[in-house]
Amino acid sequence: MSDPSSQLSPLLRAGHVAHCRRCLNGLPASQTDVDASRLALSFYCIGSLDLLGVLEEQVSVKDRKSWAQWLWEQHARGKYGSGFRPSPFMTAKHLSESQKELEYTDYDTPHIIMTYTALISLAILRDDFSRLDREGLLQFISACQREDGSFSTVPGSNESDLRTLYCAFAISSMLNDWSGVDVPRALAFVATCRTYEGGYGQSPFCEAQGGTTYIAIASLQLAPATGAESETLTPLERQATIRWLLDNQDKSGGFSGRTGKDADACYCFWCGAALKILGAGHLVNSAALAMFLSRCQFKYGGIAKSPGENPDPYHTYLSLAALSMYPPEASATGTYSASWNFAPLDPLLNAKEETALWIRQHIPAARI
Repeated sequence: MSDPSSQLSPLLRAGHVAHCRRCLNGLPASQTDVDASRLALSFYCIGSLDLLGVLEEQVSVKDRKSWAQWLWEQHARGKYGSGFRPSPFMTAKHLSESQKELEYTDYDTPHIIMTYTALISLAILRDDFSRLDREGLLQFISACQREDGSFSTVPGSNESDLRTLYCAFAISSMLNDWSGVDVPRALAFVATCRTYEGGYGQSPFCEAQGGTTYIAIASLQLAPATGAESETLTPLERQATIRWLLDNQDKSGGFSGRTGKDADACYCFWCGAALKILGAGHLVNSAALAMFLSRCQFKYGGIAKSPGENPDPYHTYLSLAALSMYPPEASATGTYSASWNFAPLDPLLNAKEETALWIRQHIPAARI
């Protein structure tokens, strides 16, 4: 018989649903600084509702259609191709269904990270992608790739790191079309971001981080075979990366993002997903991970970066995604086991397996 003191309290599913719905309807004061990235925020909220299994049960068809329509209103075309802008603050005027899409200027171009989140969100909402400009999207990805193989957030920007490269790879994988990416050059850039610890930094010579290590590992896995030496890890490199990721799970049960830092709920996904892709998920202490995340719950809903902090949609979604990969055993949850159940997650695209399948069936130009 298990020790009752070691059993988990229930996952506050109803509170987390309420938190995400509140943030979809209007940002709390603590979150207004991310208003300029509202598409990403919407993804975290919609994705959390999907992981919690309430999207169809508790959200009306009308609301889901209106969310999808709002996402499409951020879609824009122009000289660099097509994609999604970060927020309606970029839009000069409201776009009704009777109006044609406005063309963007050099000052309000689509954003590659927001384009990735928009596509995932629309897939969660089971959009048929009949409005998707696939050729324009490939043109946009190509316009974002830089000489060193990395990708800028918007065409012509100097801002680039592994996050944008992953988004370009994920979008290309969704399209099942890599013609917009110079894959060998991109993989060579990934290799330059590897550190002596076995992790990956945001850019060359940067400190290894859990998030960018996930991004590097996922990108290597998503990439089509090219024959380049940098496209796969050697056995020794793989072992070093696994060791570094595992070392980041500290005594609290959570994962830290950098060596010697405190645990943060979001890294339970970033490090955990990287380990899952590397085939080392069985080495994660899932019971300790769930215990840490249970302590990060806010009593009125939402999950924070660490116990006692304010919750937000970002940490709520990534915590739930981590639990989708590493659910605690029934013996640790007792009578609350149902509250900790999740559908399986695809760690490569960071979406439920059902959503990843929908993407593979509806986004490619040639359906597979």
